[in-house]
Amino acid sequence: MCAMMGTHERWAPMNQRWYLAIDLGTGGTKVGAVAEDGRVLHAEFSSVDTDLTDDGGCEQDTEQWWIGTVASIRHVLAALDEPSECAGIGITGQWGSTVAVGGDGIALAPCVLWSDHRGAPWSKKVTGGTVKVSGYAPAKIVQWLRLAGGAPNPNGADPTGHAQFLKHERPDAYRRAAALIEPVDFVGLRLTGRTAATPASMIGSWLTDNRPGAAVGYDATLVKLARRDRAKLPDLIATGSVLGTLLPDVAAELGLPISTPVVCGVPDLHTAAMGAGAVADFAGHISISTTAWVSAPVPFKKADVIHQLASIPGLREGSYLIANNHETGGSALRWLRDAVLTDGGYDTLTAQAAAAAPGSGGVIFCPWLNGERSPVSDENLRASFLNVSVATTRADLIRAVLEGVAYNARWLLEVTEKFAGRPLDGLRLLGGGATSDLWCQIHADIIGRRIQQVADPVNVNLRGAAWFAALHLGHLTLDEIAARAPTARTFEPSAQTAPTYARSYSEFVRLAKAQRQMYRRLNGPRAR
Repeated sequence: MCAMMGTHERWAPMNQRWYLAIDLGTGGTKVGAVAEDGRVLHAEFSSVDTDLTDDGGCEQDTEQWWIGTVASIRHVLAALDEPSECAGIGITGQWGSTVAVGGDGIALAPCVLWSDHRGAPWSKKVTGGTVKVSGYAPAKIVQWLRLAGGAPNPNGADPTGHAQFLKHERPDAYRRAAALIEPVDFVGLRLTGRTAATPASMIGSWLTDNRPGAAVGYDATLVKLARRDRAKLPDLIATGSVLGTLLPDVAAELGLPISTPVVCGVPDLHTAAMGAGAVADFAGHISISTTAWVSAPVPFKKADVIHQLASIPGLREGSYLIANNHETGGSALRWLRDAVLTDGGYDTLTAQAAAAAPGSGGVIFCPWLNGERSPVSDENLRASFLNVSVATTRADLIRAVLEGVAYNARWLLEVTEKFAGRPLDGLRLLGGGATSDLWCQIHADIIGRRIQQVADPVNVNLRGAAWFAALHLGHLTLDEIAARAPTARTFEPSAQTAPTYARSYSEFVRLAKAQRQMYRRLNGPRAR
């Protein structure tokens, strides 16, 4: 079932453009009308169900996506008082997921999400060989890194694994598929009728030559390495291209002009940087959304397959963005609320956490609820509370979750800065987790650096999707976007909490390695 909610602000036309932004996240679809100055004029959210299976499956119904998207767009448009004509549509959202679509543009099976690792048995054969290091045959990984700057994950949780899973376990859908595409490209297809992708949207497949100056297109060597069927790959066009205009029936259903331009979709990593104004080289941001990541634009192509980091095609031609991912970010607090405490909203939980002392009474929470990807790739890791005693309080447990996510962010930041070769500038915190001042302060204290809270952090990707569209429609420049991105508050690290957090963090980074064999015995292939 779709559950819808929206922000309610009546808006009269002003002397500036506005854009329709669509953010297809893991938790649901958010749609907003965004003014050229970055203000989200009105937004609607439609939740989506996720089907989890005992064998590592994770799927969503694409029709539920579309129904929620259409309804949200209609609600957004109804909230605007005689608005001027929409200047364009921008699309962003989850990536590394796979939708099999037929020639009519309709999905033939549920979307296989980025965290679905049922393709692991075949992915291991794709990436491995007689000799392998960290799951990769040396001769193969050299080619992937040289051309693409990254490689498929041996655990199957990416489009390479998804394609193999569909081919072997859902052969009818695979046979009938005209293309295997990403969610953002699926939304573009439904809006315009055109099946196309970009090097940015297809980055999780690692099929394009991402070296500076390389032509836009799939690389035959990489397609062969990944054992992909070239006939089932979407047409590839340049990142930022205008996909087309609205189909007549879609325009009528939405209440928008047929002439409304739709810009190709990009991953939420790109629009997070754009919406936060972190668009200059080495300008850092930390996202605490359903998942979490640490990123910055960089002027080079590079990869670290051991820690699952890579610089991928970025915001404009010839630019790159650091890509990595924590499988669990803000969803750790949602899990605590829904599965453990079962009462109170997020504001109530964070207020209770504030009553606990920094360090949570010595309790450490490991936030690996769904395995981990960066900086350690291990699908078998799981979450845990450690060092719990009879003196541990409810407030300690809640605060431990907030601190555990921040410990994970510091761990990833350290690896990311080593990858970048220098500290990242002006760390900006965004996503749903950044709406909590307490969580922002915890991040500043644990990381030991100044943290800037992005204004309206929960709508950063809407703002970013609108600005990405504006950039590639020629309405704004990157410099103008950077100047318009607002911050709300600045959080300075506390010297008083530093010794406590340093002690707990040093234990935290040892835990994944120390517990790895136990989790493999409990959750590995033989345990399933």
